[in-house]
Amino acid sequence: MQRKPRDRGQQWLRHGHPQAPPGDGSDAVPRLQRVLSLEVPWLARAVVVAAGAALVIGLWRAASRGHALFPNGVEGWSFALLTGLIVGHLVALGRDRWWGGTGSGAALTMAILLLYGWTSAVLVSLAVVVLVGAARRHSWRQALRNGAVDILGIGFSALCLALFGTRPTVEHPWTPADWSPSALPEILLAAFVYLLVTRGLQWYVTASRQDGLPTVARTALVRQGLVAVALLGISPLIVVVAVHMPLLLPLFSVPLVALDSALWIARARAEEQLRDPLTGLANRQWLLERTWSALDEADRLGARSALVLIDLDRFRSVNDTLGHLAGDRLLLQIADRLRTALPHGAEVARLGGDEFAVLLPLADSPTSAQRVARALVSALGSPLDLDGLTLELEASAGVAVFPDHAGEAEGLLRRADVAMYQAKRDRSGVEVYEATRDGNTPDRLGLLGDLRRALDAGEVELHYQPKVAFDGSVSGLEALVRWVHPERGRVSPDEFIAIAETSGLMPRLTDYVLETALAQVAHWRSQGLTVPVAVNVSPRDVHSPGFAGSVAARLARHGVPAAALQLEITEHVLLEDPQQAADTLAALTGHGVRMSLDDFGTGYSSLVHLRRLPVSELKIDRSFVARLAVDAEDAEIVRCTVDLAHSLGLLVVAEGVEDDETWERLRDLGCDAVQGWLVSAAMPPAEATSWLRARDGVPPAAEKTTPALPRRCGEDGARRSHGQPAR
Repeated sequence: MQRKPRDRGQQWLRHGHPQAPPGDGSDAVPRLQRVLSLEVPWLARAVVVAAGAALVIGLWRAASRGHALFPNGVEGWSFALLTGLIVGHLVALGRDRWWGGTGSGAALTMAILLLYGWTSAVLVSLAVVVLVGAARRHSWRQALRNGAVDILGIGFSALCLALFGTRPTVEHPWTPADWSPSALPEILLAAFVYLLVTRGLQWYVTASRQDGLPTVARTALVRQGLVAVALLGISPLIVVVAVHMPLLLPLFSVPLVALDSALWIARARAEEQLRDPLTGLANRQWLLERTWSALDEADRLGARSALVLIDLDRFRSVNDTLGHLAGDRLLLQIADRLRTALPHGAEVARLGGDEFAVLLPLADSPTSAQRVARALVSALGSPLDLDGLTLELEASAGVAVFPDHAGEAEGLLRRADVAMYQAKRDRSGVEVYEATRDGNTPDRLGLLGDLRRALDAGEVELHYQPKVAFDGSVSGLEALVRWVHPERGRVSPDEFIAIAETSGLMPRLTDYVLETALAQVAHWRSQGLTVPVAVNVSPRDVHSPGFAGSVAARLARHGVPAAALQLEITEHVLLEDPQQAADTLAALTGHGVRMSLDDFGTGYSSLVHLRRLPVSELKIDRSFVARLAVDAEDAEIVRCTVDLAHSLGLLVVAEGVEDDETWERLRDLGCDAVQGWLVSAAMPPAEATSWLRARDGVPPAAEKTTPALPRRCGEDGARRSHGQPAR
């Protein structure tokens, strides 16, 4: 698959800057990131070889000319003592704090360079690096690289001094008495070159560029700016004291130690901004920036990256029951489990609360990313011990893949979030992002606006699909929404209903369907057709205060008895606010409205919900009916469901009946009614009216076991033309 070049405006936006037109410097940050992430082959070896050659040549030239390598007397011993104090301080800091560059060693090295020249400065630098590395038992390879980088930095700085005609030696030091106003730019340039060479080479040779992110780069630049201030401010002062009162040189250890401590604190605080304080995992800022680096690399390789968003189910109940301290301890265990379960190369971050994210820098496919997500969710599902209490938590995960679902980090995170909430709603554990289920894409936002206008203009239609008992009688009709877009043509109900559910339009759509269906029922009743009509309502409708009252008001306005209306709900109504849902359903049944439980078997804890929901009818989902005639397990599930429903006094309707064999099996299993293409597809009002009149004219006694239906969509083309029944 050919990929389009990444838009420069996107590169600008990804770093948090306002959008700017090309050519105004808006690509400066991406260019800096590309420079910082460059891989230079053999650079480390080249630096060591070049530094070794420079050291040998420098020492040979000094020896051949009879120059001393280091001053003796009070000055030499004072500098040696100051060097020893700095070494002790760096050893106390620890290797992870000093290896990235310090201010004390740089300031001391720069002062000796200004006063005694290149050879003496190199000896001090090597003493610091070697002694600290030896004391910390650090890697000699890394210590060698650090020393080589410093040698080259000192060498380039000495060349800058030579350009101004300054070549200090131990015998002929460059003392403040020799300084003139022209010495200021000379010292500034020498310090700048030393800083640029040493920090630049150190970044590419010793620092890991896996985290070469904008935040890290900015933090490094700030730290090096502080080092520059130390070089410019302290180094000349060391020179002055060394010339006039060398016994006081060891006292410079105090400000130099303070400088190093300040730099380390600044670095630690910068790193804390990228870490979650509770778990120690990376945070959202780090994740986004690391994701950008991973996407750049995947784009360069023509590969995929994936982001997995994980959220703990019902974690709030742990906090409410056991307290926030217990919740924090639980999050620590969750973080440890995620670290342990991570596949090679993956990285984990905590986004806040009980929400975690896992970055898969390279993913073979959406399916492989989904497998990783399932493994992580499974790892979190094992029992946890919390203060002697065994807890079992469930988690939901959403997966988004680059470049399939998004081309930038923020979009990938948002779409993983959409998939995660879909997994929560469906109780499926893990979901991969699907654009058809996302109501926030530009295309679907446009479709949302068109749907709103269609509702206002009355362009959304209701079709009606019959439910027929095995004796041939019509037990009811289900109202199903249909929408023909003026430009797109027929829009799938699954698509536009999903848009309405993920926006604020669902109550408006439900009101429209109820109003239209009740008007049709009133019209049919005026013609002597008294068939009840079922309308699907969403969990959001049931959780809306006043919903039961508004239904009763509509029934009264249209003059339709409550028994003529049936509301179809799913088990999901009890997920968010069980008490509000129970109150609403009780109020509806109190008004006389019958309730039907739709899609039975596709939710969770169905038996528990059957005890809590005031329903009179249960509809077996089409997924169990479709293979009823060929799958013994599905047949057993249907049989048990029918027996259970009948024991609770409920009627049973089977959805998705498409052939005579399924009809026969359902009748033998004791099902009460069927619905599907075998009986009829969903029909517009006029056609449904004709169908009802034809059915009403046939005496029940004349019906056969399998009734002769006036309309039977047995042909595949006819079935496809109507589409699957949907809400």
